Amino acid sequence: MPKYLLLKHYRGAPDAVNNVPMDQWTPQELIDHVQYMEDFAERLRGTGEFVDHRALSPQGTFVRSDGEGRPPVTDGPFPETKDLIAGWTIIDVESYERALELAAELSAAPGAGGKPIHEWLELRPFLTEWPTVSE
Repeated sequence: MPKYLLLKHYRGAPDAVNNVPMDQWTPQELIDHVQYMEDFAERLRGTGEFVDHRALSPQGTFVRSDGEGRPPVTDGPFPETKDLIAGWTIIDVESYERALELAAELSAAPGAGGKPIHEWLELRPFLTEWPTVSE
């Protein structure tokens, strides 16, 4: 069965249907949002479609090689960044269509006022074999 990554982006820009920024949610709204995702994962454990999920801290660092063995490091992501990777879920499903179905369901997690946020989730298949190069 193919595995897919559902990448959860927190967008500061008002592009979701329920676009109240997460830092303005009440503690109960945050609890309800996380519980929705836990319930989603538990149901998929029962069907064998759940692999793993994690939330990510908003703090991070960008690192790259400078070619001299001293990687330049920058702080980030920054609060003014409009798009922040908030977490991920890995699913193992029978088809791409099933992956789309589950991504749409997870997109409806509740936000402010208990209303579905209809957030964008990035759906990425795992690479199962390396591409071949023909000459």
